Amino acid sequence: MLKRITSSRPVQVIQAYGQTEMAPFISLLDAEHHSAKGSEAGMLRSCGRAGLCVEIRIVDADGNEVPRGTVGEIAARGPGMMQGYWNKLEQTKVALPGDGWLRTGDGAYMDDKGYMFIVDRVKDMIVTGGENVFSAEVENALASHSAVAMCAVIGIPDDQWGEAVHAVVVPKAGATPVAADLIAHCKGRIAGYKCPKSVELRDALPLSGAGKVLKTTLREPYWRNKTRRVA
Repeated sequence: MLKRITSSRPVQVIQAYGQTEMAPFISLLDAEHHSAKGSEAGMLRSCGRAGLCVEIRIVDADGNEVPRGTVGEIAARGPGMMQGYWNKLEQTKVALPGDGWLRTGDGAYMDDKGYMFIVDRVKDMIVTGGENVFSAEVENALASHSAVAMCAVIGIPDDQWGEAVHAVVVPKAGATPVAADLIAHCKGRIAGYKCPKSVELRDALPLSGAGKVLKTTLREPYWRNKTRRVA
């Protein structure tokens, strides 16, 4: 027999952001921000500030710290930082370039109070016509369409713009979305240059064992015969 347990105390929620490479976490968002007030202030979009014994900074491609409010890559260090990937020297050099900071691969910006806001994986950022487009923002716009069950956004080669925003969409059962309608839907929510230039419908997306979309697999056919894999 199940017994319901009740309490007059409000539930307090704390969220953490971390990686195995920085066991166990990098930042924390306190319970005070998991409230109506915190939501109104936009703090629920944050992954918090540096955790105990952890240092964080947002850096550019050369490892230089960028100004607050500028998107860059999250770099972190602390006593839980890994020493390297087992038998994977090249991957280790990317994650640990030798300056004592771990490169997380996550793109984010930091506000004046030290709170971080993640925007996308760095490798999934699309550069089109000199503008940076974060695939997660486009995916959120697409996912709000009533006919979309799943979606993934990637950059594909474009002779004019370097890269073009391309969407791969899995429709909901019984739905038959039209590319033009999906693009128009996005234009009502994000800037025009961020919207997909093309849309591909599929029955399913390639997933890893952990359930993550394999964007490398999606990009491969488009970049296979290119000398560069980015614009």
